[in-house]
Amino acid sequence: MPQKIAIIMGAGPAGLTAALELLTHTDIRPIVLEKSTYMGGISRTLNYKGNRMDVGGHRFFSKSDRVMEWWLNVLPMERNATGEQQIAYHGASRTVGGAPQPGPDPATEDRVMLVRNRKSRIYFLSKFFDYPISLSKDTLVKLGLSRTVRIGFSYVKSAAFPIKAVKSLEDFFINRFGKELYLTFFKEYTEKVWGIACSQISAEWGQQRIKGLSITKTISHYIRKQFRREGGISQKATETSLIERFLYPKYGPGQMWEEVSRQIRAKGGEILTGVEVTSLEMDGDRVTAVTAVDSASGEERKFAGDYFFSTLPIKELIRSMEVEKPPRILEISDGLIYRDFITVGILLRKLKITEGHPSANKLITDNWIYIQEPNVLAGRLQIFNNWSPYMVADQNNAWIGVEYFCYETDEIWTMPDADMAELAKLELHKIGIIDQAEVLDSVVYRMPKTYPAYFGTYDQFDELRAYLDQVQNLFLVGRNGMHKYNNQDHSMLTAMTAVENIAQGRTDKSNIWAVNTEMEYHEAKERQKVEEGSGVPQPAKVG
Repeated sequence: MPQKIAIIMGAGPAGLTAALELLTHTDIRPIVLEKSTYMGGISRTLNYKGNRMDVGGHRFFSKSDRVMEWWLNVLPMERNATGEQQIAYHGASRTVGGAPQPGPDPATEDRVMLVRNRKSRIYFLSKFFDYPISLSKDTLVKLGLSRTVRIGFSYVKSAAFPIKAVKSLEDFFINRFGKELYLTFFKEYTEKVWGIACSQISAEWGQQRIKGLSITKTISHYIRKQFRREGGISQKATETSLIERFLYPKYGPGQMWEEVSRQIRAKGGEILTGVEVTSLEMDGDRVTAVTAVDSASGEERKFAGDYFFSTLPIKELIRSMEVEKPPRILEISDGLIYRDFITVGILLRKLKITEGHPSANKLITDNWIYIQEPNVLAGRLQIFNNWSPYMVADQNNAWIGVEYFCYETDEIWTMPDADMAELAKLELHKIGIIDQAEVLDSVVYRMPKTYPAYFGTYDQFDELRAYLDQVQNLFLVGRNGMHKYNNQDHSMLTAMTAVENIAQGRTDKSNIWAVNTEMEYHEAKERQKVEEGSGVPQPAKVG
């Protein structure tokens, strides 16, 4: 009997996870087709003259034991001063490293996960505020008495009289934090990210990305922190936005996915780069093959398979399906919106901002800074030195990434690289973060379709999902594949769940869509409890 084949469209976290899971748990051989020449999708690492850039910033943290174990099986965790590290799971702990096989030393070995401290702050009114906002003395002093009182009364009002019909992200924020705090710290940045008013964005975005975070949890977390001893990194009971320690590959997130791709090939899987999927051949409610074009030669090649995984943007997937699509499905698909992303890497001798202590030249310890200032387009700033010291060729320099959110139709998307870099330098100089005279070099990188948007035709997305779910051997996984604002670990879990379904002969796909829908991540045993059926009305059969 011939070996079954899975065609995987896209070599991001979801696609590569699916490939390795298939090789580990089934007899199915994966063939991964990747449009670009690199691994990891938006979780890639760029290398510019020995200085590495993380596109968007990727903390390796998950409340899923399965994902944490998976990562550490690929890249083991560094040893600490005693030669071992502890990670707590569900209140128990296990030791990684220690005799007889201590964890690798990052000073001498490359295949290693670092344990990093998380620090993010908001830059507003030319001052730093903790992120998430903590009601510390420092925060209250910087806000001023008048604004603090307004925030307090506003929160009490929202707690006592919440908006009952929460329809928009603005409603969600006001209910969760009060109108005054929303206007102070959430509205400006969120609208920079999405380019649209919060009142026009679905509340589902907040439910996906913020979940249980609230003022009450922020205060209780702050209080517990004062009495807590240093512990493991799992922090399973902690809201994701409050996580204080995380894992990070020595050379950035792309190192993880380069290593995964090496293992896939070593186990007999195939990965082709520089090939773009242009069409899917259909036979009733099944995909039979895909056609891909080699970007270098222009040659077309057909790949037949038994199972098909798509991480393609749904808009592209629908257009590629060689079947008569209902006008309604095309209308919804074409109306899906994506937000695009630009990172400007800037190498400089030092930052102008400091930690405020006598060592004025000391690099601040933030991983990233949310730029809340309304008079600049820049939305966020990464300091790559603090993600991993090995990301920077010369530790005497500061290596930062200035992040812009836009659409491909915006002027800055098509702006020449030199002009885009100049804009970033001018903006950071204007708000007092850098002195332009200290800049040594710069580079510009653009990433299209980074953020699937929760507006446009998204409110009709269930119809599109139901249409695609009926294609029996097609599995949508990952962020763009599901048009769902997933983190890296969520994307991996969707792929793991899809592979489990294939191995178990399960045809219903509701458990794949359930990942990152509930308040906690789904462990394997919890996924088995998900009720059969999605509750979504079924349209006419494809084709």
